[in-house]
Amino acid sequence: MDQEKIGKFIAKQRKLKEMTQEELAEKLGITKNAVSKWERGLCLMDMSLLKPLSNMLEVSVNDILAGEIIENKDIEKKSEENIIKLTELVNLKSMKYGIIGMALFSIILILISFLKDTNMASIVSLLCAYNCITFLGRYKTKKDKTDLITGLIFLIAVICNTIAFILS
Repeated sequence: MDQEKIGKFIAKQRKLKEMTQEELAEKLGITKNAVSKWERGLCLMDMSLLKPLSNMLEVSVNDILAGEIIENKDIEKKSEENIIKLTELVNLKSMKYGIIGMALFSIILILISFLKDTNMASIVSLLCAYNCITFLGRYKTKKDKTDLITGLIFLIAVICNTIAFILS
């Protein structure tokens, strides 16, 4: 998605409605800084604001996501493009948070193992548990069988590690 193009489009439509950033923000229940960031192409709005924003600007959600008024003959094609781009954006965002979370979790576990002289098997078990929750959570939303299988493999690793810990 072209954030700059979307931002310029929002600014143009807002000005056509003779609204200030502050007025638009107030109607949406957000800060004027948020509107400013959208219009400068620094970020996109929360997706829950798309429909109210489209109503206020009297344009379609597709128009906003495309960053332009879409002609009737191009609606189907542009709609499909917008859905694909939006899906890619959501996937990239969740993947980014997953990687950041995994890195922080790993660093914390390593620090704890040095400070507490913890057995590495317990750290591996915790990492497997974290991955299990991550992949099964992703399966719940995406219904991708690869996520399910990966989550179940990590679950088996956690169970095996727990049994080994109990028996030792």
